[in-house]
Amino acid sequence: MARTLMVQGTTSDAGKSFMVTALCRWLHRQDVKVAPFKPQNMALNSAVTPGGGEIGRAQAVQALACGLEPHTDMNPVLLKPNTDIGAQVIVHGKAIGTMYARTYHDYKQIVNAAVLESYQRLEQRYDAVIVEGAGSPAEINLRDNDIANMGFAEQVDCPVILIADIDRGGVFAHIVGTLELLSESERARVEGFVINRFRGDISLLQSGLDWLENYTGKPVLGVLPYLHGLHLEAEDAIPQIDQPADSNERFRIIVPVLPRISNHTDFDPLRLNPQVDLRFIGPNEPIPPADLIILPGTKSVRADLDWLRTHGWDHEIRRHTRYGGKVLGICGGYQMLGMWIHDPDGVESEPGSSPGLGLLDIETTIEPEKQLRRVRGRLSLDNTAVDGYEIHAGTTLGEGLTRPALYLEAGPDGAISEDRLIMGTYVHGLFESTEACRTLLEWSGLCDVQTLDYKSIRDTEIDRLAGVVEAHVDTACLMNLLRL
Repeated sequence: MARTLMVQGTTSDAGKSFMVTALCRWLHRQDVKVAPFKPQNMALNSAVTPGGGEIGRAQAVQALACGLEPHTDMNPVLLKPNTDIGAQVIVHGKAIGTMYARTYHDYKQIVNAAVLESYQRLEQRYDAVIVEGAGSPAEINLRDNDIANMGFAEQVDCPVILIADIDRGGVFAHIVGTLELLSESERARVEGFVINRFRGDISLLQSGLDWLENYTGKPVLGVLPYLHGLHLEAEDAIPQIDQPADSNERFRIIVPVLPRISNHTDFDPLRLNPQVDLRFIGPNEPIPPADLIILPGTKSVRADLDWLRTHGWDHEIRRHTRYGGKVLGICGGYQMLGMWIHDPDGVESEPGSSPGLGLLDIETTIEPEKQLRRVRGRLSLDNTAVDGYEIHAGTTLGEGLTRPALYLEAGPDGAISEDRLIMGTYVHGLFESTEACRTLLEWSGLCDVQTLDYKSIRDTEIDRLAGVVEAHVDTACLMNLLRL
């Protein structure tokens, strides 16, 4: 039977995913057979398992840290918001429908069984299970039927460590306030604290650490330094990107931050490329000149297409192409490039049809059944090999498909306009393939492209996290908590 340890955070983005990924790789390097687990995740960045299921992107990265292929048991419940009060509910990798927040709150009693089934299967197969909480355990309005934080920990009787982010200030208040809002049994379950993203002289923090330990009666297990330049695929939020001093000399790529943007991790290899100035453009920000415009994936295609028009992107895209600029659409962004988008069953929003941007001669019909698969094939531009994955609800037809963007093992995919300025595809992860990334940047207009091995960089960064935990956390205590 596996030994289980749960990482909970005082806030969202406190470092839970960071810590679980680091612990998974650290234990893997100790030859411990370890697996990640997140009972419930709410995120629009997702991944496809080899078995054709959908889980949170963070759990796929954590599986990589363990030396494993991702599995739906690692994230049995995934919520993908498509409005401010509703989300698609995915259980064991398959979408079961869209629910309003209130409906899902009551439904959690049912999905709790799926959570425990997945956990028990992992518990039987591995020596250790490292569990990631969601948000904060102190959200008292969500305590009933909780399956994501202390509700889960209490059911399986596992120890918890609490991580807090000091970089934003208020770290002691976050920790003490969180403990105060827990029940007595939950508070007893917290075995210690980890403080994340510390900058400066650690000796100036020591008096605060001493006070915290005396006040709570619990140890500070470690203080993790702020890691400059760290790359770890985001669970959901758009990463903050500092504009380089020479940004005007770089090849500029812009991506609109759609209200329901999904799988923006597609662009991580581009933002790490020293030749590229990648910019996410949010609402009411001026749309700068660019060499390439990429329309990303989205959980609500028609609603986000309306958003594009409201913010002037349709006019900007047409002006961009008149001057020879290139446009790439991925998944939902690909669907937007067509003539029409139909949603007769109201899968993503109210039933109806919306005119597309009219840049590719295609039409898409949104359908309830989601396409989930890993793919391999070749770019039609120059026959370069590529691999990636598909996550989409919809079938695309039209004359534009006679000029496909890719030839996959399962058949042609996507489309390229006759003038070769516009390209669309359903395949995510295109830029992770080194040579495919080179080809696409050359198509976009970048000369003398420098390539980087993104997959190697990702793995090196996970090793870096494991090294930080080994250097700055009481690992003997962690091993004791896991009874290893």
